[in-house]
Amino acid sequence: MGKAQQNIVILTGAGISQESGLDTFRDSGGIWSKVRIEDVATLAAFEKNPQRVHDFYNVRREPFLNGNIKPNAAHYALARLEEYWRVGGLGAVTIITQNIDNLHELAGSQNIIHMHGEILKARCNGCNAVLEWLDALGGDEACPQCKKTKSLRPHVVWFGEVPLAMERTYQLLEKCHLFVSIGTSGNVYPAAGFINFINDHTKGLAVELNLEPSAGSSEFDQTRYGKATEIVPSFVDEIIEKQ
Repeated sequence: MGKAQQNIVILTGAGISQESGLDTFRDSGGIWSKVRIEDVATLAAFEKNPQRVHDFYNVRREPFLNGNIKPNAAHYALARLEEYWRVGGLGAVTIITQNIDNLHELAGSQNIIHMHGEILKARCNGCNAVLEWLDALGGDEACPQCKKTKSLRPHVVWFGEVPLAMERTYQLLEKCHLFVSIGTSGNVYPAAGFINFINDHTKGLAVELNLEPSAGSSEFDQTRYGKATEIVPSFVDEIIEKQ
């Protein structure tokens, strides 16, 4: 990559947070091997048994409230890349994450799209307000905005719902010079289709950094496999050294 402005879009999935102590969802032994999606991660499940859904996400939320989960070297490497690009006026670095955790923010990244929502936020079904929520949700809370009770849900995109900020995401993908996919299975759409969009609409370089080949690994220009805490910092170092 030369001195001209180069926009970078980075897609991250559960694999980047696994070494911070978070369970993945689709791997062998992951969350969806223990809990049925239909019971906890759909609007129908919430309407049928909101307390069960709240309990599921309260368990996911608790480690972050207790400060037990910390960013790892991969998160910090991406934050370093974003800062280097910003300070150097080299272009924009945007992280589009499938993760609902806040580890990118804790590591120092600023330009982040949470396409599947955020575990430390709640959303009101009454007025659509999105609120920071640093506590358990039980279903009886009143929305601070509209005061309606029993209207708050986790600010998480459930199966069957449209991911957030998709229009902006595709605009960024269309203009990116480098697309990097980190820690994703390649099985969850629409994110799994981003590589095809890149190949069809841009001339950008596409790189996969993963523990093992994803379902769409053959579509990438370059692939590297190993622990995220090892291959992501190494890749970032290479990009910066080329400037």
